[in-house]
Amino acid sequence: MSPQAQSYAHHRRWDPLYHIGVFLLSAVNFFVMVAALFRHPSLGMAWVCVLSAALVLFTGKVRAYALHNQNRLIRLEERLRLQAMLPDGLRSRILELSEGQLVGLRFASDAELADRVRETLDEKLSGEQIKKRIQVWRPDEYRV
Repeated sequence: MSPQAQSYAHHRRWDPLYHIGVFLLSAVNFFVMVAALFRHPSLGMAWVCVLSAALVLFTGKVRAYALHNQNRLIRLEERLRLQAMLPDGLRSRILELSEGQLVGLRFASDAELADRVRETLDEKLSGEQIKKRIQVWRPDEYRV
């Protein structure tokens, strides 16, 4: 079966190895260790709970760092794309776009990009609002 085409309804990245294999298991491990601490209180078990909490925080921070880097790259890529694709009147306003708006605009096809940018600037749209208005979805298969 081929993967489903990206659209607003199907563009979020779900990585089972991370979301289930790493994050969910580390969270379950933390709760199991807290329960074990209450059943068998000791300094060693308390330390295991602290380490389990650190593991949950670590897995969350790793994901946050990856998403932050991805957004920085998207911001750069989209500014370069906008510089090449927009008419002069809009090109001078690229720096008015926020990171969230640039992240939303990355899914707009080249044909509708200028219209989406104009709407975004005039109506102060959020990234989610931009994505909902996109008519021809430009998939991003390299996201984290």
